[in-house]
Parts: sequence; structure tokens; C-alpha cells
Amino acid sequence: MNKTARLLVTLALLGGFGGALWFSLRGHPAQQAAAETVAATELSGLIAVDVEDFFKNPRVVQVLAAHRLPVQVTRIGSRDMAARVLPGATPDFFFPSGVVAATQVTEAGRKAGIATASYSPFHTPLVIASWEPIAKILVDNGIARPLQPQVYGVDMDKLTQLMLARKRWKDLKHSAAYDVSRSVLVSTTDVRRSNSAAMFLALASNAVNGETVSDRDTARRTALRLAELFKRQGYQENYVNGNFEDYVSQGIGKTPLAWIYENQIVGHALAKGGIGGGMVLLYPQPTITNKLVFVATSERAKTLGALLSNDAELQGIALQHGFRIADAERFAKAVQPTGLAVETRLTQVVDPPSFELMAEMIDVVTKEMGQ
Repeated sequence: MNKTARLLVTLALLGGFGGALWFSLRGHPAQQAAAETVAATELSGLIAVDVEDFFKNPRVVQVLAAHRLPVQVTRIGSRDMAARVLPGATPDFFFPSGVVAATQVTEAGRKAGIATASYSPFHTPLVIASWEPIAKILVDNGIARPLQPQVYGVDMDKLTQLMLARKRWKDLKHSAAYDVSRSVLVSTTDVRRSNSAAMFLALASNAVNGETVSDRDTARRTALRLAELFKRQGYQENYVNGNFEDYVSQGIGKTPLAWIYENQIVGHALAKGGIGGGMVLLYPQPTITNKLVFVATSERAKTLGALLSNDAELQGIALQHGFRIADAERFAKAVQPTGLAVETRLTQVVDPPSFELMAEMIDVVTKEMGQ
């Protein structure tokens, strides 16, 4: 091959290489821009009221933005979420309150052919927020016992039987500190709308049944018996926030026994640097734990679920909102400076009935409340 031919071949090779390089370089910014657009796209989620403040926290917003997982969340009732699992219109994730509602979402996904993945980044037990004089009356009547200063264990079986017997506070021994004629009742939210009230129904059903309700006949019979514990309360808040606010703002006169999530009073104590005088916690024995279950329906949402479960900073922020995480020692250290006493080791925990049986019991109570 002469010099001229070799030169032409070389130029052709260089031209081809240069063209390929040019196209490669020209395409790279476009690919990068596309990737950045995907990363900047907000994940859509339906969340329970329990985690609304968590997602509003500026630090959470910053962490999620840093991981290119910004979110746009909408609060709805946990039991309304399963109906929003629709092919082509399903949000990226659901974050309901409780295993029962989460199971409904995953089951709806299975029926709709939508793959889901579940994560449990934090949890909180259900407790009864009360007052020192009330706790002492319950102790004197053999219904509660002190576990540590400002913390009591309450026998859920005895308390449920006391309420079903329609006892009034003035009927109890040594009730001079609260000798009123109102019935002994635990104040809950509306069981027709609220997960926390459903958890009270689950725990009370365990108390009267002696174990977790596991069949339809027992579910209906037990719900019929317990319906009065809701009906006799009168007006009930739809969300547990309202129940807790009544406890804090109106005190013993309005709410001697308030059924709440532990994280509410822990978060309150952390935000305020302490609690009001006379406030105490009664831990039902046994108790029931509310797991906050994150259900992902997209790949990016799966990344978010894993991040919520494993990122140390996000777990720390969850602690500041009063939630418990897998690290029990870290939870105890976070609460200690507030002066709020909590039971760090929960040794008596029961599971709620299946979501089908819970739905059955809620339906029975709903019908009874309408009569």
C-alpha cells in the first residue's frame, strides 16, 4: 500500500473514531439529564396521620433530597388505602398505621397484579395516658401495679371487666381523689375510622376471649359484647391526635384514661422538654404494638423503604417523633432527658386478629353504634 492509500485509511479511521466519540459525548449529557429528571421526580405516597409530621420534618426532606428520593405525600385513613391500589393509578408507596391495614394493601396489590414490598422502619406500643391519682385508685383496686415511678402496668382483663360491669369511679375503693359519677371507660377514637381504636378493640377482645380471636363466630360474639365500650363514650375523635390533645389540654376532668400511641406522648415530651405535672403512663398487660408498615409499589420506593429502615439519621429523626426503632437502647437514651418515664422492655405483647376478623368485628361494632 502506497503512502497516499495509507494516509486515506488513517484519516478514515480517525474520522470514524472521532464521529463515534462525538456521538458518545453528545449523548452523555442527555442520558445524564434523563437520569437527573428521574431522580428529581417526586415519589407519590399515601400516609397515615401517624407519620405526617415525620415527613414534614425539614431534616427528613433534606435527607431524602440528598438521596434523590423526594416525596409528595397525602394523608388519608389507613383503612381507605387498599381501595387506592389501582392498575395504572397506584401511588409509589403506602405508609399505613398497623399491620392489618398494610396487609389489606398488599392483598389488594396481589389481586391487582401489582408487586409490593414491605418494610417496618419503626413502631410504637399502645398505652393509656393517665394521671397519678387515677393510677393510684386502680392500684388500690387491684387493677394496676407500679412498675417504676410514673409507670404502671394495668391488667387488661380486669380493666375490661370493670368497664363492662359499668362501674363508676365513685364506686371504687379509695376513690376520694376522683369520686365522680362518670363511668370507668378508656377514651378512644372512633373505631369506624381510626386504627388506634381498632387496636383497642383487638386488645379488649383478647382480654375477654383469653387469647387472640381466631374464628368468625368468636369475632362476632366478642364484638357484640365489647361494642358498648365504644358506644357509651359519646362523641369520639376520628384521629388519635384529637384524643391526645384532649388529654394534654383538658386534663383529668375530660380524659382520665386516654388510649394513645406511646410515640405521641414521647414526641410531646421531647418537643416540650418534659411533661405536665401528674401525667403517667399505664402499659396494658398484655399490650399490643402498632407497626408502621411502609409498602412500596415501585423500585424507587423500595429504595426509600430500605433507607427509612437503615439510615441512621432518619432513624434518629423517628426517635425525635417518639417512635421506637430496632435499637432499644438508643430509644431509652433519647427519652431519658425529658423526665418522662417509659417501660423500655415490653415482655407481654399480643398480635391482633387477622385483618378479615378485625374487619368483621369493626363491622359488628359499627352496626351496634348506629342503633
